[in-house]
Amino acid sequence: MSGSWDEHGMGVLRLPSGRLVRGRSLLRPLPDGLQPDFALYLLGHRPPQVAWESRWLRWHDLWLPTDRAGTVDALHEAWDRAASERVEVACLGGQGRTGTALACLAVLDGLPAADAVAYVRAHYNRRAVETPWQRRFVAQFT
Repeated sequence: MSGSWDEHGMGVLRLPSGRLVRGRSLLRPLPDGLQPDFALYLLGHRPPQVAWESRWLRWHDLWLPTDRAGTVDALHEAWDRAASERVEVACLGGQGRTGTALACLAVLDGLPAADAVAYVRAHYNRRAVETPWQRRFVAQFT
């Protein structure tokens, strides 16, 4: 185990089980302190290289991921790794796509899908999950 995030750190979300994941805007500088062990980048274009292991999902701003099966697989990997590693989820703004992915991680963590968006808005960012189709994506996520 490489350690965990500081639960009071910027963008850190405590899932119901206690796992910690960090959501982040790629428009802002990398926060000081610990770096991720694994990151999931949700962008319409390939992200720049980073010093840690990462996975890219093609996901355009305000929309949904282009590969649903790949997204489900990547979210399962992020959730599994968050049990023992520092996992970061990031898009450009850190709200819509990142919030949607964090809400899906909350569902994987055992939270009912109907409650996941409200949970992420209350504990991560009140503007998380920006569009009706992103909310529907979370509601239908399994």
